[in-house]
Amino acid sequence: MASLSLSTASNYRGRLAPSPTGYLHVGHASTFWTAFERARDAGGVLIMRMEDLDPDRSRAEYAEAALEDLRWLGIRWQEGPALTNPDLSNPALGGPYAPYEQSRRHAFYLDAWRKLHSGGFLFPCRCSRKDLEAALNAPHEGAPQSDSESNMEPLDDEPIYPGTCRPDASKIPQPPLSPASEIAEPGSFNWRFRVPDGQVVEFVDLNLGLQRFVAGRDFGDFVVWRRDGVPSYQLACVADDAAMRITEVVRGEDLLKSTARQILLYRALELATPAWFHCRLVTDSQGRRLAKRHDALSLRTLRQRGFIPEQILSGELQVEV
Repeated sequence: MASLSLSTASNYRGRLAPSPTGYLHVGHASTFWTAFERARDAGGVLIMRMEDLDPDRSRAEYAEAALEDLRWLGIRWQEGPALTNPDLSNPALGGPYAPYEQSRRHAFYLDAWRKLHSGGFLFPCRCSRKDLEAALNAPHEGAPQSDSESNMEPLDDEPIYPGTCRPDASKIPQPPLSPASEIAEPGSFNWRFRVPDGQVVEFVDLNLGLQRFVAGRDFGDFVVWRRDGVPSYQLACVADDAAMRITEVVRGEDLLKSTARQILLYRALELATPAWFHCRLVTDSQGRRLAKRHDALSLRTLRQRGFIPEQILSGELQVEV
């Protein structure tokens, strides 16, 4: 295992970034508790950022439940969305990098898109997700093969792109956009980041050690802006972590490949990368990673069944679905 060294107390900034598309489960609890401990032990600042990008799946009740359930676990943060019902132990927050809801940060993402576009890193793409899956005749990269695991998060997982709309090997005509309109707005197209084929992306994870991915082999050109006007998880995450001065990202190991993609975005935007700490995933008795649809293991359900935080965080909870 790699060194668990932390940033110095004077500059450490970590974050909690739940997505309100369902109730948090015990796997989230483990990862968020690790993020809380590392910020606390470093004497640093922990922020709460609600990643409510997806307008079709995000729900206000899930966002409120996430804040409540994490406070119930004993997790505290110093910056974040204002609470609906603050009290002395859970005061109204906010902070210098508000807003802390991604649904309110569109201007930040548009600015990042413009910088990437003007730098020549992006190209428009008409391919839908279904188009790519049909062309590749393959499941999402890194996704389990079984039908029961086919409901993947849409903002951070996608098939390896076959280069269909790349300008130098186009099979679909490029949309007729003028340079002025390209710079102003993304328009109703998917925009992909063109990965440099064969480039090795390496980083040292503070928990899992050296990680190595090859662009074009382990992942392809990836979406940074969707045709429905929603920035991708990859772009929003980089833009927000940079703007909020995050020094260390703590999250699940299922996002290791996303880290490689995001490092390419950091480089293109000429931003300093944070440190990375990816947690092992909590799995059920069959070795399958947990998902939000496993309602029996949601923090909300476990609370209602009388479990206490110590049982959930002990790692001894029987994980059955």
